Amino acid sequence: MVCHSWWSLIKVNNSMEDIAPINHAGLVEKVAHYLREHIVMDHFQPGQRLPERTLAVELQVSRTPLREALKILATEGLVVISPNRGAVVAEVSAADMKEKAYVLSVLEQAAAELTCVIASDEDIAEFQALHYEMKAAFLRRDRQNYFRLNQDIHNRIVALSGNTTLIDMHATLSRQLYRVRYLSNQKNEKWATAMEEHEAILKALEARDGVRVGRELRNHLGKTWIKYANGEPVTG
Repeated sequence: MVCHSWWSLIKVNNSMEDIAPINHAGLVEKVAHYLREHIVMDHFQPGQRLPERTLAVELQVSRTPLREALKILATEGLVVISPNRGAVVAEVSAADMKEKAYVLSVLEQAAAELTCVIASDEDIAEFQALHYEMKAAFLRRDRQNYFRLNQDIHNRIVALSGNTTLIDMHATLSRQLYRVRYLSNQKNEKWATAMEEHEAILKALEARDGVRVGRELRNHLGKTWIKYANGEPVTG
Protein backbone atom coordinates (compact mmCIF):
# COMPACT_ATOMS: atom_id res chain seq x y z
CA MET A 1 0.00 0.00 0.00
CA VAL A 2 2.84 2.40 0.85
CA CYS A 3 5.48 3.65 -1.54
CA HIS A 4 8.85 3.46 0.22
CA SER A 5 10.71 6.18 -1.70
CA TRP A 6 10.62 8.58 1.25
CA TRP A 7 12.30 6.02 3.50
CA SER A 8 15.06 5.19 1.03
CA LEU A 9 17.52 7.38 2.93
CA ILE A 10 17.19 5.06 5.93
CA LYS A 11 18.97 1.71 6.03
CA VAL A 12 16.46 -1.06 5.48
CA ASN A 13 17.43 -3.02 8.58
CA ASN A 14 17.02 -0.06 10.95
CA SER A 15 13.86 1.19 12.62
CA MET A 16 13.27 4.92 12.30
CA GLU A 17 13.24 5.12 16.09
CA ASP A 18 16.74 3.61 16.27
CA ILE A 19 18.26 6.50 14.30
CA ALA A 20 19.80 8.70 17.00
CA PRO A 21 19.60 12.13 15.28
CA ILE A 22 15.81 11.87 14.94
CA ASN A 23 14.11 12.74 18.22
CA HIS A 24 10.50 11.89 18.97
CA ALA A 25 9.09 15.22 17.75
CA GLY A 26 11.17 15.01 14.59
CA LEU A 27 10.00 11.47 13.93
CA VAL A 28 6.34 12.45 14.35
CA GLU A 29 6.77 15.33 11.89
CA LYS A 30 8.51 13.08 9.36
CA VAL A 31 5.70 10.55 9.52
CA ALA A 32 3.11 13.34 9.27
CA HIS A 33 4.93 14.81 6.26
CA TYR A 34 5.04 11.43 4.54
CA LEU A 35 1.33 10.75 5.07
CA ARG A 36 0.41 14.32 4.12
CA GLU A 37 2.28 14.08 0.82
CA HIS A 38 0.64 10.76 -0.01
CA ILE A 39 -2.82 12.15 0.70
CA VAL A 40 -2.10 15.24 -1.39
CA MET A 41 -0.86 13.17 -4.33
CA ASP A 42 -3.90 10.87 -4.18
CA HIS A 43 -1.91 7.80 -3.12
CA PHE A 44 -4.30 7.72 -0.18
CA GLN A 45 -7.71 8.74 -1.44
CA PRO A 46 -10.70 10.38 0.29
CA GLY A 47 -12.62 7.85 2.40
CA GLN A 48 -9.69 5.40 2.54
CA ARG A 49 -8.79 3.93 5.93
CA LEU A 50 -5.25 4.38 7.21
CA PRO A 51 -4.70 1.21 9.26
CA GLU A 52 -2.27 1.92 12.08
CA ARG A 53 -0.83 -1.56 12.35
CA THR A 54 -0.04 -1.89 8.65
CA LEU A 55 1.44 1.60 8.38
CA ALA A 56 3.53 1.18 11.52
CA VAL A 57 5.07 -2.03 10.16
CA GLU A 58 5.69 -0.64 6.70
CA LEU A 59 7.16 2.65 7.96
CA GLN A 60 9.17 0.90 10.69
CA VAL A 61 7.84 3.05 13.52
CA SER A 62 5.84 2.26 16.64
CA ARG A 63 2.17 3.15 16.76
CA THR A 64 2.72 6.04 19.21
CA PRO A 65 4.44 8.46 16.77
CA LEU A 66 2.10 7.26 14.01
CA ARG A 67 -0.95 8.14 16.10
CA GLU A 68 0.50 11.56 16.93
CA ALA A 69 1.17 12.16 13.23
CA LEU A 70 -2.42 11.24 12.39
CA LYS A 71 -3.66 13.70 15.03
CA ILE A 72 -1.65 16.44 13.34
CA LEU A 73 -3.29 15.61 10.01
CA ALA A 74 -6.69 15.62 11.71
CA THR A 75 -6.13 19.20 12.92
CA GLU A 76 -5.23 20.12 9.34
CA GLY A 77 -8.50 18.68 8.04
CA LEU A 78 -6.79 15.95 6.00
CA VAL A 79 -7.80 13.02 8.22
CA VAL A 80 -10.85 12.16 10.31
CA ILE A 81 -10.33 10.00 13.40
CA SER A 82 -13.29 8.09 14.80
CA PRO A 83 -13.51 5.45 17.59
CA ASN A 84 -15.00 2.84 15.24
CA ARG A 85 -13.03 3.24 12.01
CA GLY A 86 -9.80 4.79 13.22
CA ALA A 87 -8.12 7.23 10.84
CA VAL A 88 -9.72 7.85 7.46
CA VAL A 89 -8.68 10.28 4.72
CA ALA A 90 -11.12 13.19 4.94
CA GLU A 91 -13.79 13.65 2.30
CA VAL A 92 -14.23 17.40 1.88
CA SER A 93 -17.07 18.92 -0.10
CA ALA A 94 -16.48 21.04 -3.18
CA ALA A 95 -18.35 23.90 -1.50
CA ASP A 96 -15.97 23.79 1.48
CA MET A 97 -12.93 23.78 -0.78
CA LYS A 98 -14.33 26.71 -2.74
CA GLU A 99 -14.80 28.75 0.44
CA LYS A 100 -11.27 27.97 1.60
CA ALA A 101 -9.80 28.85 -1.81
CA TYR A 102 -11.53 32.23 -1.68
CA VAL A 103 -10.18 33.02 1.79
CA LEU A 104 -6.69 31.87 0.78
CA SER A 105 -6.77 34.24 -2.21
CA VAL A 106 -7.78 37.14 0.08
CA LEU A 107 -4.94 36.34 2.48
CA GLU A 108 -2.36 36.19 -0.31
CA GLN A 109 -3.65 39.47 -1.73
CA ALA A 110 -3.23 41.18 1.66
CA ALA A 111 0.22 39.62 2.14
CA ALA A 112 1.36 40.81 -1.29
CA GLU A 113 0.52 44.42 -0.47
CA LEU A 114 2.52 44.24 2.75
CA THR A 115 5.43 42.42 1.14
CA CYS A 116 5.84 45.00 -1.61
CA VAL A 117 6.41 47.63 1.06
CA ILE A 118 8.77 45.54 3.20
CA ALA A 119 10.77 43.48 0.67
CA SER A 120 14.44 44.30 0.15
CA ASP A 121 16.22 44.19 -3.20
CA GLU A 122 17.65 40.83 -2.11
CA ASP A 123 14.12 39.53 -1.45
CA ILE A 124 13.03 40.55 -4.96
CA ALA A 125 16.12 38.85 -6.37
CA GLU A 126 15.15 35.68 -4.50
CA PHE A 127 11.68 35.81 -6.08
CA GLN A 128 13.32 36.15 -9.49
CA ALA A 129 15.57 33.14 -8.84
CA LEU A 130 12.63 30.99 -7.67
CA HIS A 131 10.58 32.09 -10.66
CA TYR A 132 13.25 31.15 -13.19
CA GLU A 133 13.83 27.80 -11.49
CA MET A 134 10.10 27.18 -11.73
CA LYS A 135 10.08 28.23 -15.39
CA ALA A 136 12.91 25.79 -16.09
CA ALA A 137 10.85 23.01 -14.46
CA PHE A 138 7.90 24.04 -16.63
CA LEU A 139 10.01 23.82 -19.80
CA ARG A 140 11.28 20.38 -18.73
CA ARG A 141 7.66 19.34 -17.99
CA ASP A 142 8.83 18.48 -14.48
CA ARG A 143 5.56 18.79 -12.57
CA GLN A 144 6.89 17.77 -9.16
CA ASN A 145 9.59 20.43 -9.03
CA TYR A 146 7.33 22.98 -10.70
CA PHE A 147 4.71 22.50 -8.02
CA ARG A 148 7.27 22.62 -5.19
CA LEU A 149 8.76 25.89 -6.49
CA ASN A 150 5.29 27.31 -7.14
CA GLN A 151 4.37 26.71 -3.50
CA ASP A 152 7.71 28.18 -2.37
CA ILE A 153 6.89 31.42 -4.21
CA HIS A 154 3.39 31.72 -2.74
CA ASN A 155 4.63 30.91 0.77
CA ARG A 156 7.55 33.34 0.46
CA ILE A 157 5.22 36.20 -0.50
CA VAL A 158 3.19 35.51 2.64
CA ALA A 159 6.20 35.00 4.92
CA LEU A 160 7.72 38.35 3.96
CA SER A 161 4.53 40.18 4.93
CA GLY A 162 5.71 40.05 8.55
CA ASN A 163 2.13 39.60 9.79
CA THR A 164 2.20 36.59 12.12
CA THR A 165 -1.57 36.14 12.26
CA LEU A 166 -1.86 36.24 8.48
CA ILE A 167 1.05 33.81 8.12
CA ASP A 168 -0.49 31.31 10.55
CA MET A 169 -3.94 31.49 8.94
CA HIS A 170 -2.41 31.05 5.50
CA ALA A 171 -0.36 28.03 6.61
CA THR A 172 -3.45 26.29 7.98
CA LEU A 173 -5.56 26.90 4.87
CA SER A 174 -2.69 26.15 2.53
CA ARG A 175 -2.23 22.69 4.06
CA GLN A 176 -5.97 22.01 3.69
CA LEU A 177 -5.89 23.10 0.03
CA TYR A 178 -2.58 21.49 -0.85
CA ARG A 179 -4.30 18.52 -2.49
CA VAL A 180 -6.58 20.77 -4.58
CA ARG A 181 -3.63 22.84 -5.77
CA TYR A 182 -1.56 19.76 -6.55
CA LEU A 183 -4.35 18.10 -8.56
CA SER A 184 -5.13 21.31 -10.45
CA ASN A 185 -1.45 21.40 -11.42
CA GLN A 186 -1.91 18.08 -13.24
CA LYS A 187 -4.26 19.55 -15.88
CA ASN A 188 -2.22 20.04 -19.05
CA GLU A 189 -4.50 22.48 -20.85
CA LYS A 190 -4.08 25.20 -18.19
CA TRP A 191 -0.41 24.80 -17.31
CA ALA A 192 0.91 27.37 -19.80
CA THR A 193 -1.72 29.85 -18.58
CA ALA A 194 -0.59 29.36 -14.98
CA MET A 195 3.00 30.04 -16.02
CA GLU A 196 1.92 33.27 -17.77
CA GLU A 197 0.09 34.32 -14.62
CA HIS A 198 3.27 33.83 -12.61
CA GLU A 199 5.15 35.99 -15.12
CA ALA A 200 2.63 38.77 -14.38
CA ILE A 201 3.02 38.23 -10.62
CA LEU A 202 6.82 38.55 -10.91
CA LYS A 203 6.60 41.74 -12.99
CA ALA A 204 4.32 43.32 -10.39
CA LEU A 205 6.69 42.26 -7.59
CA GLU A 206 9.65 43.77 -9.44
CA ALA A 207 7.68 47.01 -9.73
CA ARG A 208 6.74 46.76 -6.04
CA ASP A 209 3.15 47.34 -7.06
CA GLY A 210 1.32 45.73 -4.14
CA VAL A 211 -2.15 46.33 -5.52
CA ARG A 212 -1.26 44.73 -8.86
CA VAL A 213 0.50 41.76 -7.22
CA GLY A 214 -2.57 41.19 -5.06
CA ARG A 215 -4.89 41.38 -8.06
CA GLU A 216 -2.73 38.96 -10.06
CA LEU A 217 -2.63 36.51 -7.14
CA ARG A 218 -6.42 36.63 -6.70
CA ASN A 219 -6.85 35.95 -10.41
CA HIS A 220 -4.28 33.14 -10.34
CA LEU A 221 -5.73 31.39 -7.29
CA GLY A 222 -9.25 31.74 -8.65
CA LYS A 223 -8.18 29.91 -11.79
CA THR A 224 -6.65 27.18 -9.66
CA TRP A 225 -10.14 26.45 -8.38
CA ILE A 226 -11.59 26.61 -11.91
CA LYS A 227 -9.08 23.97 -13.06
CA TYR A 228 -9.96 21.74 -10.13
CA ALA A 229 -13.73 22.24 -10.20
CA ASN A 230 -14.27 22.10 -13.96
CA GLY A 231 -15.11 25.71 -14.60
CA GLU A 232 -16.64 27.08 -11.40
CA PRO A 233 -14.90 30.32 -10.39
CA VAL A 234 -13.94 31.38 -6.87
CA THR A 235 -16.19 34.14 -5.58
CA GLY A 236 -16.89 35.57 -2.16
